[in-house]
Amino acid sequence: MKAVYTVLLLLVANVFMTFAWYGHLKFKEWKWLESPGLISIVLISWGFALFEYFFQVPANRIGYQENGGPFNLMQLKVIQEVITLVVFVVFSTVFFKNETLKWNHLAAFACIILAVYFIFKK
Repeated sequence: MKAVYTVLLLLVANVFMTFAWYGHLKFKEWKWLESPGLISIVLISWGFALFEYFFQVPANRIGYQENGGPFNLMQLKVIQEVITLVVFVVFSTVFFKNETLKWNHLAAFACIILAVYFIFKK
């Protein structure tokens, strides 16, 4: 069950982090945020990132082997990276209509899936 909680918390954390990193690129389309200065954008993004930490830190604490979780440090990191890419692909296709998934993107994702396989191989 700790594995499920870890993955779900990482998923939520990555949604917040993706908005923090890339959401500001769409601000110009929203009337109330069309022309904030760089400092304002950084502060808004930092606000999103703060919520990311509310989920990321507990996910790592729950999931880490030395805290009674099922994953070692390398496994936690690779899981987090895969979740980050999945969230990013969904985010970019929903919010950035001009971005398309190409064969080389899929090939790169296949390599990441291989990374997951190798990191969990005993």
